[in-house]
Amino acid sequence: MIHGMLYIISAPSGAGKSSLLHALLRTQQLSLYKTQISISYTTRPMRPGEVHGKHYYFVSVEEFQYMIAQNAFLEHALIFNNYYGTSRKNIQQNLTNGIDVFLDIDWQGAQQIRSIIPEARSIFIMPPSKKELDRRLRSRGQDNESIIAQRIAQAVAEMIHYTEYNYLIINDDFYTALCDLKTIISAERLQLKRQQLRYNCLISKLLVDSN
Repeated sequence: MIHGMLYIISAPSGAGKSSLLHALLRTQQLSLYKTQISISYTTRPMRPGEVHGKHYYFVSVEEFQYMIAQNAFLEHALIFNNYYGTSRKNIQQNLTNGIDVFLDIDWQGAQQIRSIIPEARSIFIMPPSKKELDRRLRSRGQDNESIIAQRIAQAVAEMIHYTEYNYLIINDDFYTALCDLKTIISAERLQLKRQQLRYNCLISKLLVDSN
């Protein structure tokens, strides 16, 4: 069985990372490849419209800290006073079952993941400008002025780490950025080792000397 590929996707808030990931996943449903966005654990409050087990696994701080003690996370981080973490068991099971998994995590989590799974591929998504980032954050209508200012400042601190990633996408036009993301995934799936595993029988038959 082909082992799944782990993709790390990072971006500052407002860069359009979640929208791109969900649009990508919809196009992958007709693909030969199985894909899934990893569902993280978090201690932050549930927002209107969110569903436990679909958007996040919402847990208490005490439960999260217990999971840390049990080494249940591949990575975890404290962001804006809330914990976020990726289940070690869930990721390993999906990859073993040949499912490509997309991790929506920040640069801190990305560093932790790369130290454990160095073959993971990482993609950083940037907004086209600070002005556009500010507009997108305000259009959400979720945060007050103080939080927006905090997110803008945090965005700069996060974007400094873009050089640690394999790929960079500037999300100016959504559909262009989505095309770029699809291209990266397609290129990774066409790598020689993955193609050899997927088409081993076909390649063997093609290379048999019929004489």
